[in-house]
Amino acid sequence: MLVVSTRSGHAESDHSVDAVVVDDAGAIVASAGDPLRQAWWRSAAKLIQANACVDDGAADAFGFDDRALALACASHSGEEIHLEVARAMLQACGCDETCLACGPHASLSSSVARAHIRGDVVLGPRHNNCSGKHAAMIALARHRGWALAGYEHPEHPVQQRLLDEVCAFSGLDRSRIGIGVDNCRAVTFRLSLTGMATAWARAGTSPSSSVRRLREAMWQHPKLVAGSGRSCTTFLSAAPGRLLVKVGAEGVYCAALPERGLGIALKVGSGDGRAAQVALAEILRQLDDDDDQHQHQHLPHEAWAHLARLPVKDTRGDEVGVIEARGRLERR
Repeated sequence: MLVVSTRSGHAESDHSVDAVVVDDAGAIVASAGDPLRQAWWRSAAKLIQANACVDDGAADAFGFDDRALALACASHSGEEIHLEVARAMLQACGCDETCLACGPHASLSSSVARAHIRGDVVLGPRHNNCSGKHAAMIALARHRGWALAGYEHPEHPVQQRLLDEVCAFSGLDRSRIGIGVDNCRAVTFRLSLTGMATAWARAGTSPSSSVRRLREAMWQHPKLVAGSGRSCTTFLSAAPGRLLVKVGAEGVYCAALPERGLGIALKVGSGDGRAAQVALAEILRQLDDDDDQHQHQHLPHEAWAHLARLPVKDTRGDEVGVIEARGRLERR
């Protein structure tokens, strides 16, 4: 599969996409490119990571509500609502943002970033898109009686506990999962796209009360998972209960279709984030089109049509090209 950017009717750039669709047993249903491609999971792992905080009882011990659970799974835009929930999570643990290992960065939303500049906002660790994930890690450390110092390091019990979750959901043993450092300083995982998709298929269908709570939190508070105008917010808002998604950096996107027991993982070779959302929208469309027996209600593709065909505009706002996907999934 390719995502192609055109200008004045001619291709200007293209982005190769490896993608896989699996069932919750890990069997490949459809793919494009290399379904066994190894990639860093980045923020598309956050739901899996957050499950340790809920399943081990830390979320309940510190009174985390559904908003906090959504933020634990989030790559947020640093809007005021995100900062408020992150602050509340830290305060519940007896901490403040100085306890966060992550550093500040400009908002993932260009409009929020511009507002911060206009308002002369001093960015702090809570503005980091991963601050909710880190607050959940801190809660886990506090609840389990582990030292808070170094909670982000691979050898710390927090990160070892999260690795247990990655293994359980993906079906992979530790020897098949690479360990690296994410931009937020916490651990990120390198594994096959098939392993990622299996984890998401299982996250979509798991009867576990902790996973159910995280799913519902993401569906009830999609803006907390991302932010105003972000692609995750759009997908989650349009199909609550039917489509679960999470973007990752460098062109990774994962999703679950709980009604169908399917998980999706894709990686754009160039790392282009625009291409990732276009590719996911196209994969969802093809899965619906190929459902010849119409066993399932189709997803509301019109709600994210603007993500499936991204306009390329000039500085006056006129459309001069388009970014769209080409190629088909190969059914197994």
